[in-house]
Amino acid sequence: MDLNKAVQSKGFKIGSFVLALLLALVVGFAAGKAVGYRKATFSYRWGESYHKNFAGPRGGFLREFSGQDFMEASGAFGRIAKIDGATLVVASPDDAEKVVLVNAQTIIKRFRDTVAISDLKVDDDVVVVGEPNSSGQIEAKVIRVMPPRQMMRQPGPSPFERALPR
Repeated sequence: MDLNKAVQSKGFKIGSFVLALLLALVVGFAAGKAVGYRKATFSYRWGESYHKNFAGPRGGFLREFSGQDFMEASGAFGRIAKIDGATLVVASPDDAEKVVLVNAQTIIKRFRDTVAISDLKVDDDVVVVGEPNSSGQIEAKVIRVMPPRQMMRQPGPSPFERALPR
């Protein structure tokens, strides 16, 4: 049998088409499997870090809570407990600690001034807005340094107390 005739035959063309189709299906299946594996791995790691990411109720979800035990997933507020290079540890009023990562795009404001991370000090009160990563750390977008607590409390009744009828 002539090789040229065999290659040009209808059976060879159908066989080649079926083989190419099977190859495309196998490659598509492998790609889908790889993408699914990556998504499942991320989801698993994120689920394992859920409590760190979202600081759920300290006693777990099966006890009653008033809603005060949750911290925002996309930020933190409290006092700076530790500064280590571009990493801050922020302790909230209920002593939950969040790790905050600062990068070159992070905006740090004290009143109207933009400041550097080197201007921050332990015990500064801060509000952090950012995104949680899969390790439970907050990648900061904006950090606002709050005035010392003595400056925030004015002597006399609060604006709310002044608005109450007597």
